[in-house]
Amino acid sequence: MGDGTPRGVVERMEHHQVVIYLAAMALGALLGLAAPSFGPGLEHLINPVLGALLFVTFLQVPAAELLRSLRDGRFLSAALVVNFLVVPLVVAAMFTFLPADRAVRLGVLLVLLCPCVDYVIVFSGLAGGSARRLLAATPLLLVAQMVLLPVFLYAFLGSGLTEIVEAGPFLEAFAFLIVIPLALAWGLQAWAGRRERGRKVSDGATTTMVPLMAATLLVVVASQVPKLGGSLTDAAAVIPFYVAFLVVMAFAGKAVARGFRLDVPGGRAVVFSGATRNSLVVLPLALSLPDPYAIAAVVVVTQTLVEVLGMVLYVRAVPRLLPASSPAPRTSAPDRSA
Repeated sequence: MGDGTPRGVVERMEHHQVVIYLAAMALGALLGLAAPSFGPGLEHLINPVLGALLFVTFLQVPAAELLRSLRDGRFLSAALVVNFLVVPLVVAAMFTFLPADRAVRLGVLLVLLCPCVDYVIVFSGLAGGSARRLLAATPLLLVAQMVLLPVFLYAFLGSGLTEIVEAGPFLEAFAFLIVIPLALAWGLQAWAGRRERGRKVSDGATTTMVPLMAATLLVVVASQVPKLGGSLTDAAAVIPFYVAFLVVMAFAGKAVARGFRLDVPGGRAVVFSGATRNSLVVLPLALSLPDPYAIAAVVVVTQTLVEVLGMVLYVRAVPRLLPASSPAPRTSAPDRSA
């Protein structure tokens, strides 16, 4: 198939997807600075674009395979341990050193205590991690963080702030970003299994992964950059903590993976799961906070910027941190094996 075909274009996008994501973030920053009045309108696009991205992500793994993956107790246990035991301990170790502003601290806690359920699958796949097992863990991780986040906030901040963090935005996120995309993906898979037209629609949808990821990052950055304004000092103050978190979690994730005796793809997936945070999905929650806590949303977006840059390094570093037992062919597309 020649390079001029649609499939050739898709393959080139997959091969250069990290560069595309960085370019989308840069374009979003320029748009946000040049036309800050667009920010409020762009905020309304965050959930629809992210929902479409997750729909395409779920579409790439057959429902039967996804359900079988849920029986992988060892991997799921490792993912739960790294995200809800190890991560809170790491956050607790740095909490005392965070800026004293309670809104800033709330933003840091919101983003660091919630594991990623979207682009972690892409970046983990680029590094040879098991995308299928991460997909299977996605609903479980999202439900667990919804239940445990109030507990963690109470432990770190006391009862005062937990009262302003309502369950409504998280329940909406779960419905519109997980339940609906997953149901639509399974419905399209069933159609594709019975009709040729359904198969063509499914194949076409799966080619939009990279553009949708780029669109999500562009919309998030463009809508939030105008809010930086006088908050640059607060945003800059949390950057070292986000960098330190990425460094520590690389080795902590490796230790957990070895403790559960995971294979290399599973181990790499656990490392990425522990390091990547739920910034895109918790952003609507941060945006719903009262005005005195508006800085929390900026703190969350700052983590996104740091993390995506960190993932560029992770894609290269994690295969060295958890090398394969034998050389394997390199691929630019996400791993879709179990």
